[in-house]
Amino acid sequence: MVDDVELLPRQDREAALADAGYNVFELASDAVAVDLLTDSGTGTMSNDQWAAMMRGDEAYAGSSSFEDLEAAVADVMGFEHIVPAHQGRGAENVLYGALVDEGDTVLNNAHFDTTRAHVAANGADPVDCPVDGARDPDSDDPFKGDFSVETARRVVEDVGVDNVPAVVLTVTNNSMAGQPVSVENTREVAAFADDIDATFVLDACRFAENAHFVQQREPEFADDTVADIAREQLSYADACVMSGKKDGLVNAGGFVGLREQDDLYEACRQRGILYEGFSTYGGMSGRDMAAFAVGLREAVEPPYVEERVGQVQRLAGMLDDRGVPVYQPAGGHAVYVDANAALPHLPRDEYPGQAFVCELYLEGGVRGVELGRFAFPETERRDLVRLALPRRTYGPDHLEHVADTAAAVCERGDEVTGYEIVDEPEMAELRHFSARLEPLQ
Repeated sequence: MVDDVELLPRQDREAALADAGYNVFELASDAVAVDLLTDSGTGTMSNDQWAAMMRGDEAYAGSSSFEDLEAAVADVMGFEHIVPAHQGRGAENVLYGALVDEGDTVLNNAHFDTTRAHVAANGADPVDCPVDGARDPDSDDPFKGDFSVETARRVVEDVGVDNVPAVVLTVTNNSMAGQPVSVENTREVAAFADDIDATFVLDACRFAENAHFVQQREPEFADDTVADIAREQLSYADACVMSGKKDGLVNAGGFVGLREQDDLYEACRQRGILYEGFSTYGGMSGRDMAAFAVGLREAVEPPYVEERVGQVQRLAGMLDDRGVPVYQPAGGHAVYVDANAALPHLPRDEYPGQAFVCELYLEGGVRGVELGRFAFPETERRDLVRLALPRRTYGPDHLEHVADTAAAVCERGDEVTGYEIVDEPEMAELRHFSARLEPLQ
């Protein structure tokens, strides 16, 4: 689909941002010129996906479109059984509600916002176990998204093995600048989870992009296809959580993938019926499932995934050429600007990442998202600004505009003021979606 976009006059952007409480989640989409808030469900579908939608089976029970999706998951990802959901966070609610109890601890290479919130909402403690180089934006480690088993073992010693029901590996590692995870590390984490008798879960939202990086960076897999690598990496997990809005290439949908029709599957199935819908649609229409089934197969095709990751690399190069500090190497779905380096005069308690986000919008109508102290108040992450590229949506001129806008913000960085939160929701893990801020004077 082709859409007209307009860059509003500066004074209109200023008014829109103030009305939004300086939180870009509250901006109307028609007030945004280039929208890089997220790549989740914002991409463009293929003609084959649109054609599949026309054949969607809207039966409440026993939909043939569900059977198509189930077959695609089995073929592409290797999970024989799925519990469908309306999107990834619905799948998280289903799985973690069935798996996690009060007082538990859940280990992850790095929890993303909704994952952290679902774990916490069930009374458990979400603990991140990133590798040492993950927080270094200049490290050239090819797999900075990896899970630190050493850190995880120390946590288990502290909390007790019986209190760790799940070990989660997020690929790619969105909270750590979209960095990939190696298959070697996946094997190590699987063995660790087996040692402590925990369910090993792969958050597989960007499994195809991760497989592409493995092909490029892990010598063992240099001659393998992305499709084969994806199945290999996923084969070590007991379960997976999937948002179809990422590497499913659709605008809605998700699922929990499971190996066996065991007690966990049945608990997820019943919870899915309660919160999402019957077991053969789970909050999706038949046409959604039909497009999802096609999208999963397209996501591991070389021309698609090479162009997808390549576009992100090109934006990173444009920003770097203009002197914008970016986290290196770039990930597969987004470029992360280092706001601490871009705005070094702002202390962290004045939210330099959110300040950079606001300035991007004021300068050029570009919407990004802060993934630092504002979004993750309880963690020690750098103040990064994520510029997530929707799939198959923007062209070179858009990327040039984004790079020029970010460079202009950096050029007058000393003039940028910090922010304070004036209203926020009770659940701190999700405050960045709806909190209101004010610029400091």
